[in-house]
Amino acid sequence: MNGRPAPHVPRRRLLPAVLSEERPRPRRIRERPDAWRLAVATVCFGAFMGQLDASIVTLTYRSLSTEFHASAAAVEWVSLAYLLTLVALLVPVGRLADAHGRKLFYLNGFALFTVASAACGLAPSLPVLVGARVVQAAGAAMMQANSVALVTTSAPRGRVRAALGVQAAAQALGLALGPTVGGALVSAVGWRWVFVVNVPVGVVALVAGRYLLPRTRGRAASGGFDRLGPVLLAITTTGLLLALSGASGLPFPGWSVAVLLVLAAVAGRAFLWCLEHRPRPLLDPALLRSRTVVAGLAGALCDYLVLFGPLVLVPAALTAAGSSELLAGLVLTALPAGFALAATCAEKVLPAALSDRARCVLGALVCVGALAATAALPLTAFPLVPMLALLGLGLGVYTPANNATVMAAIPARASGTGGGLINMARGLGTALGIALVTLALHLSGGDGPRWAVVALLPFALLALAAAALGRPGGGAAGTADDG
Repeated sequence: MNGRPAPHVPRRRLLPAVLSEERPRPRRIRERPDAWRLAVATVCFGAFMGQLDASIVTLTYRSLSTEFHASAAAVEWVSLAYLLTLVALLVPVGRLADAHGRKLFYLNGFALFTVASAACGLAPSLPVLVGARVVQAAGAAMMQANSVALVTTSAPRGRVRAALGVQAAAQALGLALGPTVGGALVSAVGWRWVFVVNVPVGVVALVAGRYLLPRTRGRAASGGFDRLGPVLLAITTTGLLLALSGASGLPFPGWSVAVLLVLAAVAGRAFLWCLEHRPRPLLDPALLRSRTVVAGLAGALCDYLVLFGPLVLVPAALTAAGSSELLAGLVLTALPAGFALAATCAEKVLPAALSDRARCVLGALVCVGALAATAALPLTAFPLVPMLALLGLGLGVYTPANNATVMAAIPARASGTGGGLINMARGLGTALGIALVTLALHLSGGDGPRWAVVALLPFALLALAAAALGRPGGGAAGTADDG
């Protein structure tokens, strides 16, 4: 009215600054020579909790069925809803994080995961619990899509593989402790504490992430992406996972498995068409033209299939032979223990000049040998312990080197998308490993455990082939912001 500019009215924050802005680390932190180690240790919070949560929830099924008067099929949706949501969101969330900040998405993801964990622990009914698990999975996707990217952009170029090994060891530790911690919590204080235990860890991780994680320096263009792409990707992954679950025993009509597979195939083909023909696609089509990236993602899928298959196979084989569940759990611990040992110690034991590709080949060969020997030996506790430990050693060598190979072939500005792709491949491998072993046990009668081992062997060979076909790429390391 009087020609003066209107006074600036600041916008009211909907979120605290720590969750709405990507702030730098304090100078005294970022100037430390070991600042990258602190960042990797912080990411390990999420890696540990993600695998702990994946393996701990199955221990609640019996209690949930009793408290909510629900069938086993209904209770299974507590895990299935989480896995479906997680796999569907990993790539879109990684793309958004590349544009808006990986630290920001990681911290918001942990906050959402923590709040949803509390909601799970307080759930008054099974539908509310399943809904809270969907929200929890959305938070987990925000963490997991950025975990590999944060590690590779925080560590110095020559230490990326070692840093990814530490992260893989944290995952293996969570996987190993899940059944023990879950059983103790359910027995001592009830199933709700399986979820509530995430809350204090989440609070600590938020504080650590605020001060120890670096800001994102290299960002992708923020012009958005084709909204049809995420929908088609979600239909593809959901259809595939539901079909696998139906084939492995989830009570779906027989015809529905075929329908779901056709739906997944059609949606997947449409997704690939969108990548080539739609403006601003969800993924840069060049990523899927890279032999190194495609081979590495195939290797990640086979890697986690071979890792998770025995988690179903070993307890079934031993308890069917009359062993206790306690003994089965102790025997199974050899697998993640070997994984963690190799993931953390391979850098000190293997020659420094050994390339990532050579390490992948070596790890896959060990896996093939371990599975072949397991198929030939009696499936009892005594021979299973060394074979599972050997399999874990092979996987522990393979996983960090394979992740480093994929991330080195992806531009640093798209590392969140790359991390999302890796974790999506892992999620599909996890589901396929569980479904494949469950199906083999269901169809093969008394010889089911041995046929399940035989069924895992071709995927170890595929991981070996993927390692042999891959090519070394450029580097994504050393791109973290100095703040």
